[in-house]
Amino acid sequence: MVMARALPQPVEIYRVGGSVRDELLGRAVIDRDFVVVGATPEMMMASGFRPVGRDFPVFLHPETHEEYALARTERKHGEGYRGFQFFASPDVTLAEDLARRDLTINAMARSESGVLIDPFGGVADLAAGVLRHVSPAFAEDPLRVLRVARFAARFDFAVAPATEALMRSLVASGELATLAAERVWQELARGLMEPNPSRMLTVLRDCGALASLLPEVEGLFGVPQPPQPHPEVDAGVHLLQALDWAARHALSLPARYAILTHDLGKAATDPFRWPRHHAHEQRSARLADALSRRLRVPQDCRDAALLVARQHGVVHRAAELRAATILDVLVAADALRRPHHLDILLDACAADACSRPGAPASYLPARVFRDALAAVRGVDAGAIARAVRAREAATTEDVSTRIAAAVRAARLHALRALIARHRDANPA
Repeated sequence: MVMARALPQPVEIYRVGGSVRDELLGRAVIDRDFVVVGATPEMMMASGFRPVGRDFPVFLHPETHEEYALARTERKHGEGYRGFQFFASPDVTLAEDLARRDLTINAMARSESGVLIDPFGGVADLAAGVLRHVSPAFAEDPLRVLRVARFAARFDFAVAPATEALMRSLVASGELATLAAERVWQELARGLMEPNPSRMLTVLRDCGALASLLPEVEGLFGVPQPPQPHPEVDAGVHLLQALDWAARHALSLPARYAILTHDLGKAATDPFRWPRHHAHEQRSARLADALSRRLRVPQDCRDAALLVARQHGVVHRAAELRAATILDVLVAADALRRPHHLDILLDACAADACSRPGAPASYLPARVFRDALAAVRGVDAGAIARAVRAREAATTEDVSTRIAAAVRAARLHALRALIARHRDANPA
C-alpha cells in the first residue's frame, strides 16, 4: 500500500463543502472533500497523492482515496457550464477558493484543528433554511439553476429572492440550452430521489426553467381534470403530490421517473375536451418517449415510463378487468421473466392513485395483479409444450404457434378461476 507523506509547510488542508454543511445539519457525512492551500501538483505527487483531475488539479489520497483539490479560482470565458478556465496556484487563498462556490451553505470549511471558516454566512442560512448564492458569479453557470432546485428538494429550503432573480436571468439568457442532456438528467434524477421532489419542480417553475428544460411537464400546470377521481383537479398539482408520495414510500428511480411522465398526454388534450382526457395514455407514452430520448434517460427508466404511461389507466380498473386484459398487462410488463417490472408499474400506479386527497392508504389493484402473476406462474408452460409436441408429433408444421395458444389458454383458465375466487370472497 502507498502511504501518504506529510505535505511541506506552510501547506494547509481544509475539509470543505457538503460534508461541513451536513455535519452542521446533524446529517450523516458520506463523502468528504478537501482543499489544499499553498501546494503545487509536484508537492502532492511527491507526498503520494494520485492525480485524477483533467480540468483542474484534483488528487486522491493514497490511503483513504478521498479527493484533495488544489485551491483554485475560475474565470468565465465561454458559454455554458463548461465555459470556465480554472487557475490553481500556491498563492490562491481559501477565501478565494470558497468564493467561487455556488451557495453559502456549500462555501464553508473546517481546518485540520476543527476551526469552522464561514466567510459568506452559510451557518446563518442553514439556520434560516435559505439557499443563497455566494456571489454574482453564480449567474455564470447554468447548471446551478438545477443544483439549487435539487438542494431545495433535499432540504426543503426557500430560495433567496436575489438568488431566484439570478436564476431567472440565467433562464432568460438562453444558457440552459448549452447544458448537456446527460447533466440535465443527472440533476433531475438526483432531485427525483430527494425527500421532497415536488420542491425541485416548484423551484424550476418559479424561475422559468421548467418551461425551458421540461416543457412537457410545465404544460400540465393549469390543466383541469375531472373532480372524480381527481379532487385536486389541476394535473400539475396532482403530479407534485404523486412525486412526494413516491418519496415518502421510498420508490425507486424508475418508478419516480414514470410518475413524472405518466400523465404528460393531458397537456396535449384539446382544451375543448377539458376536463376529460380521453386516450391520454397513448399521448403520454409518445411524449414520455420523446422526453427520454432528448435527455438520454437510462433504459430502465425509459422502459418504466412507457409501461406506466400506457397501462396506468388499465391497472386502476383491476377489479373489473377480464382475464385476457389482466394477462395482456402482465405480458406488456414482461412480468413472468422480470417481476420487478410489475413492481415498478404497481408502485407508480399506487402513487398516482393513493396521493389523491381522500384516497385509501392501500392500493387494491396491486394485490389483484400480484395474485394474478402468481396464478399465471403456476401454469406449467413446459409441460404444455411437451404435450402439444407429443400430440402433433406426426405433423411437419411448426407447432410453436399452437404451443403459445395452449399456454395462453391455460393461463387464462387460471386467471378466470382466480377472478371467480375473488368475487366469491368479495360479493357486491
